[in-house]
Amino acid sequence: MSGQLLTLSRFLFGWLPRTVQTRPGEWLRAAIGVAAAVAFTFWLSSLLYGSTTAMVLLGPAGATAVLLFVVSSGALAQPWPVLGSYLLAALIGLAMLYLPVPDMTLGWRLVSGVSAVVLGMSVLRCLHPPASALVVVIVLAADLLEPLGGWLVLPIMLNACCLLFCATLYNNLTGIRYPKQPPRVDLHHTRDALPQQRVGFTDEDLDRALEQFGGFVDITRHDLEQIIRDTESSALRRKMGDIRAEQIMSRDIRTVGPDTTVMQAIRLFRHHHVKTLPVVDSAGAVQGIISLSDLLAQLDLPLGRILPTRINLWRDQPLHKIMTAPVVTVDGHTHVVDMIPLMSSQGLHCLPVLDNGSLVGLVTQTDVIAALHRDLVSHLA
Repeated sequence: MSGQLLTLSRFLFGWLPRTVQTRPGEWLRAAIGVAAAVAFTFWLSSLLYGSTTAMVLLGPAGATAVLLFVVSSGALAQPWPVLGSYLLAALIGLAMLYLPVPDMTLGWRLVSGVSAVVLGMSVLRCLHPPASALVVVIVLAADLLEPLGGWLVLPIMLNACCLLFCATLYNNLTGIRYPKQPPRVDLHHTRDALPQQRVGFTDEDLDRALEQFGGFVDITRHDLEQIIRDTESSALRRKMGDIRAEQIMSRDIRTVGPDTTVMQAIRLFRHHHVKTLPVVDSAGAVQGIISLSDLLAQLDLPLGRILPTRINLWRDQPLHKIMTAPVVTVDGHTHVVDMIPLMSSQGLHCLPVLDNGSLVGLVTQTDVIAALHRDLVSHLA
């Protein structure tokens, strides 16, 4: 008896809400976005197709808005699932209305329409739950939507486009990247994988894990990779201790001004054996950074065609015209674990360290390697 009660309690416990990982500020941000998107969609649809059509189609649009603003990183909330599922639902809904089967009852039309939409979305890889509700709305409100006939597709797709427009604009303005696009930075234009992908797990490992999970997972492969790497970084930070930029940075650094010429910068490169130089103004604020590759990019001419006049112009060029800006910077409290991906994935050779906006140091790849070596030796000891 006690075993059965324990099983029942565990079953009922599974119905309780899990710990919420988002912040209250995010709830408010999403709620405002949903309200604005639904209001705009209803207004435009009413303007073009009348308030009756707008009200009938508003339910599925509201459900879509929740996905686009609350869980915008999910696979169900990306543009293709929204557009593909809405178009599919519109076509199947019209087919259910005008299907030449006289003995087909309303219930069977609803069941057939929902099943067809789910199957079609799965095949076309555009799974989006509100599309199932859209089919139900089309079949149940057939009398109200009948004046549109086959043109019913237009207000439905208008709703989808309005919602996507609002989600793209609002999410990006409020700091949420939408739509999700896995970055693939190929700095060297080769077939090599990114440095962080050459060790540890690969894209194939992620695909295999998602496949072995069994059911549908509302998460993109890129988001899963980001979660795993963030977890690894957190664990590594805990194991490595307190190694921060201010401990390993170079403090006696060479800098140049925005009006420094290319020839003057070359002399500094040769004398100090460095590959990059921060460009700072008179107040010590970083304006940009100049590297050897930036200088060579100005001589992008075929071999044998570098004219003396071009060389002279190049030597007198001020650095503010060819420097890289804006610059990725860190502060003195940035942990070494957070600096590694900046250098490995973005191809940065150094990271300027700022204190209240002024340059106080420079962390190079050599500094990071030395810190990792020291940590490795301490663990082996």
